[in-house]
Amino acid sequence: MPAPQPVLILNGPNLNMLGVREPTLYGKDTLADIEKRCAAHGKMLGLGVDFRQSNIEGELVTWVQQARGIAAGLIVNAGAYTHTSVALLDALKLIEVPVVEVHLSHIFRREAFRHQSYVSLAAHGMISGFGAHGYVLALDAVAALLQTPSTGS
Repeated sequence: MPAPQPVLILNGPNLNMLGVREPTLYGKDTLADIEKRCAAHGKMLGLGVDFRQSNIEGELVTWVQQARGIAAGLIVNAGAYTHTSVALLDALKLIEVPVVEVHLSHIFRREAFRHQSYVSLAAHGMISGFGAHGYVLALDAVAALLQTPSTGS
């Protein structure tokens, strides 16, 4: 029996600095800690996890494009590209799987420019403000979306 399609978890710029970068805002967990937590939770849900990070916008776009037909779902924390990347939005619109947007901090309690999310225009939903646990919640959301017939939302 072939392995199930993985959930692709993409992380944008500066997320490789978690645990060091503003821990009072983003928490003390490193990206490696979050990856381990996601792998364990994905296994519990019967989902494989493909966890990646890039500081390069084009690389994130390429990974989204490559996910078509390969990934069961997509979780994305696009970091600052959330608020700036039309290219990432266009790529996300191409993918025909559940997309869940994640933010460690509560973006609507931050600077006004962070309230705009291009990613949200292509995502089924957003999880914001729960720190590293938001990734676990996002995996739960993808699992639920994969079990629910499409509602066209």
